[in-house]
Parts: sequence; structure tokens; C-alpha cells
Amino acid sequence: EAVTVLLWWEPFGRPRRLADCRRRYNISGCRLSADRSQFGEAQAVLFHHRDLARHGAGGLPRGSPPRPPRQRWVWMNFESPSHSPGLRGLAGLFNWTMSYRRDSDVFVPYGYLYAPPKPRPFVLPRKTRLVAWVISNWNEEHARVRYYRQLKEHLPIDVYGARGLALAEGGLVETVSAYKFYLAFENSQHTDYITEKLWRNAFSASAVPVVLGPRRANYERFIPPDSFIHVDDFPSPRLLATYLKFLDKNKPNYRRYFAWRKKYEVHVTSFWDEHFCKVCEAVRAAGNQIKTVRNLASWFES
Repeated sequence: EAVTVLLWWEPFGRPRRLADCRRRYNISGCRLSADRSQFGEAQAVLFHHRDLARHGAGGLPRGSPPRPPRQRWVWMNFESPSHSPGLRGLAGLFNWTMSYRRDSDVFVPYGYLYAPPKPRPFVLPRKTRLVAWVISNWNEEHARVRYYRQLKEHLPIDVYGARGLALAEGGLVETVSAYKFYLAFENSQHTDYITEKLWRNAFSASAVPVVLGPRRANYERFIPPDSFIHVDDFPSPRLLATYLKFLDKNKPNYRRYFAWRKKYEVHVTSFWDEHFCKVCEAVRAAGNQIKTVRNLASWFES
């Protein structure tokens, strides 16, 4: 029988047309709903953390109808712990977690590599520029802005977004594809927090990502070691700049960063349909096992 997944809040309060999971992801037997009158029938209820933080625990379902005994409450969050206020009061409320972390009950990364039976031949776009960075949330306190300030002393960086050049609507991938390197700098450094800055902004644009985020070993759980450059590989921004200039002049060395493309293709996760359908798939697979997330804050902040 079909599984009903209820969105208690639509993410960021923006209503949207809900996906047909079978048509889009080949996940059958799923009904997505944002209609709270379905609460009593829903096998899973999704709570988006940013909206939960805004409404507080008072916004959660209470009273009548009572929570059905086998209904799973799923905490959903794709921000890092640094940008997830209000985690403290949520112990023992949820049955499952859904996030970009590999140890979530429902793991949905921002993207992943997969090996198709016949990979498409990879053609490197023509590169006419050196380094690009797209940033919307400019904060002088962030490690990424501090690092950028030091790096730009040693080589030219084209900055797009809040504090830089204008970017055409929907033109990010096309713009970045003219650059050899892309600064995939995360807004904070946490386990598994590797966002669309790597998957879409760099990989989909066929630019080599220069990453600032979790440690190199964490990236290597998801992508080949020779597919990216980590700022930690260099004792200083000056030496990183020297290396990027070296690669700019040495085509065979630069092209080595694309060797993985012979085998893998990039999947960029689509917000939010894919997440909703994945929960439905997980509910169908789990049968009757029910658990409780005892201490959400200490797990997510670890």
C-alpha cells in the first residue's frame, strides 16, 4: 500500500508542487502531502529544521489527533551545525534524522559520483580564465573570506555574487566552466558538510575544485583524491597560488585532475523533491522498526 509522507512545514515557508516520486526517481508507492489534515494517516512526518527553529517546539503537532504509534517523525536539515540554531530542546522527539551526514538514518548528500555502464566521453570546456569564486553570504569572520583575502594577494580571482561581479540568473555553471579552478569554500567546517559548491559549482562546470571545508580524508570518502585540491595541502595561501599558476602553465598536470571522469559521472541532488521521495523509500524499506533519536544536538554537533 502507498506510504504517505507529510511535510509539516514546506521548507523556508515556500509552497511548491510536490513531485511524483515514481515518475521522477522510480520510487513507487509514495504519496507526498503538505496537507496537515493527513496527519493521522501519514506513515512519516518531515520537519525541516530551519522552520522548526523559527516556529519553536510550540509549532509541532500536539493534542488531537494523537500521534499514531508507528508514525515516524523525521528531522531534516541541510545546514551545518554552525547555522542550525535551537538544537538543544529536541532530544527524544524524532525517530529519524535526514541530512548530508553519512551516519544519518536517511543520508542524502548534496551530490555523489556514480559509475554508469557506459560513461559519456568527457570533453573539457575551453578554459580562458584562472580562478572563480561565487559567494552569496559574505562574512569577514568566516575562514573562507580570510583565506580568500590572503590568496588574492598572489593570483587573480574573479568573485561573483554578493560582493563581486553579477551572475546571470541560471548562468552559474556556464560562467564557471570558462575557469580552470573554482574555490569550493564552505561557510563552516564540519563532518561531511560538502555542499553544491563542490558538486554543482565546480564539478558540473568542469572546473577543478580548490576546497576549504572538512579535512581531506573526509572528502576522499566521497570523491577520488586526484579530483580536487585541498587548501590544507599547502602550508600557506602563497604556496597554493604558486601551485595553481604551475598547473595553469602545465596542461598534462592540469588534465590529471579530470582522469576520474573516464569512469564516473556527477549527480547533483535536487532540492527538495529528491529528499522527500528518499524518506518515502526509507519508510518502505524499514518495515516496523522504530527508534528514537535520544540526543540530536550531541550527535549533529559531533
